[in-house]
Amino acid sequence: MELILWRHAEAEDGTPDSARKLTDKGIRQAQNMAGWLQSRLPDDARILVSPTQRTRQTALSLKRKAEITDAVGTSATILTILTTTGWPDAAGTIIIVGHQPVLGELAARLMTGTTTTWRIRKGAVWWFRTDAASTLLRAVMTPDML
Repeated sequence: MELILWRHAEAEDGTPDSARKLTDKGIRQAQNMAGWLQSRLPDDARILVSPTQRTRQTALSLKRKAEITDAVGTSATILTILTTTGWPDAAGTIIIVGHQPVLGELAARLMTGTTTTWRIRKGAVWWFRTDAASTLLRAVMTPDML
């Protein structure tokens, strides 16, 4: 199984939080990251997206079918994400387009087995792979690296 954690790109300040849109910079970040991902993703990758405006806009840049779900939303937990994705036993590739701090907490758990808060930058991707023996960090890509 492959699990890709994609934090939403840069968004405007404001309220309500769920309606915050991507800034012009955020739109460019999302498009650039989507371009990087497109050539690396299998056609059948499953995309799970938080219902917020900024995450939906980020995911739209992939131009693929996505599922909007609270299971990866602003109140998601490591447990809800792991349960929803079927990690580590599910097959295929799943992309989570979501938020801090849970994405950073999940990255830390996958890498170290403990829960701590790691920072995932806006618009960044952390790509994990698991097999029967181990979890591997396949790639970390930030928008400013593209």
